[in-house]
Amino acid sequence: MLAAAESASPVRAVEGVARELGLAFGAVAVSLLVTDSSGRALVRLAHVPLAGVRATEVSSLGHGERREDEESATVLPFDGGPAEQAVRTQTVQVVPPDARHPEADLVTSWRVLAPVTERGESIGVLELYLREEPDHEAIGEIAEIGHLLAYVVIANRRHTDLFEWGQRGEAFSMSAEIQQRLLPQTRTCEAAAFTLAGWLEPAASIGGDTFDYSLARDLLHLSLTDAMGHGVDAALTASLCLGGLRGSRRSGMSLVDQAGAANEALSEYGQGRAGEDYVTGLIGRLELQTGALEMVNAGHVAPYLLRDSELSPIRLPVDLPLGMFPDSAYGSTTVTLRAGDRVVLVTDGMLERNVARRDIRGAIQDTRDLHPREAVRALADGALAAAGHALEDDATVLCLDWHGQHDQPRESSSGADLSRASRSL
Repeated sequence: MLAAAESASPVRAVEGVARELGLAFGAVAVSLLVTDSSGRALVRLAHVPLAGVRATEVSSLGHGERREDEESATVLPFDGGPAEQAVRTQTVQVVPPDARHPEADLVTSWRVLAPVTERGESIGVLELYLREEPDHEAIGEIAEIGHLLAYVVIANRRHTDLFEWGQRGEAFSMSAEIQQRLLPQTRTCEAAAFTLAGWLEPAASIGGDTFDYSLARDLLHLSLTDAMGHGVDAALTASLCLGGLRGSRRSGMSLVDQAGAANEALSEYGQGRAGEDYVTGLIGRLELQTGALEMVNAGHVAPYLLRDSELSPIRLPVDLPLGMFPDSAYGSTTVTLRAGDRVVLVTDGMLERNVARRDIRGAIQDTRDLHPREAVRALADGALAAAGHALEDDATVLCLDWHGQHDQPRESSSGADLSRASRSL
């Protein structure tokens, strides 16, 4: 299967693996369902050869389908069914034949849905239709192949826009394009000592939010920032801030010096400009051997600590936003985490006037048993619903679970730690 992926072009790599899968398992059909950019659906990617015929002359589009040239993407919204359960629980789902299946060839087939995951990051679901019910051994093999497929997608998406196009339900504005490029390539990371996930729900006019993380041998760096303003100006300000933080971090600067470097870059950029070129944010560094979390608060709302059943804000001295004054000084505060703690960082879009009607503290507690991957989406969904699906500002969440097992190997099955996965709906 790896040979098939490598011999094909990046655009056809998944098709090559699917072909080998079909032969190996005698499958009637094989598909990759990629996670939609909204986080609320899967998208079936397919190749629809035109053979010299205009796209408008090809068979009519199916429900939820869109096409571009020879590529087809069909949105399958989460509905609590087997596909969503495969993502949520990170386990293989086996569905018996369904006489109501819309495709006649698949009426008598068993549907198998395997998570396509890497370190807790849900890339999608592998869907196979088999003529016979798979046994335990076959299910285990399919789970492993789903994990393998995650690496095929990760490797090949660097060379093509196909997967990105499939994940996007609508075109991005220029500011949204800039903002998306600032976010880490993976929104979730599982390790022995921690699990981390972030989510950004953009406003109609992009508000300049970002989140970031990077893992060193014994350190986890993280940040959540909110650039003032909207649109391209806010996205450019956010880009400069994040560039300052990343550059100083990669140079080995202390956490306080990282804040100072970002402040200097933004202050220099803002000289002579009439705009509000400053950024509020939380910058953190977690020592993985001890659980000591050092944080700088640059004019931002306080993070939350959920310990056992008690939720409280982490009291941090509030320094000036980054970029407001070139000579601003920054200090840090250290909090020692205990195994089982959850830390939640939010931007003020989660607390805006329309969203404030929702109890954010209660929402954090209500999502306590969810994997951070599902927790951040649930919190963003709640904010979006409270705002009438019209956010005035970006709503961004970063969720960190501390396990305190840095000196132990991570337990995983096909790309996910099942002991920490969300329960079935």
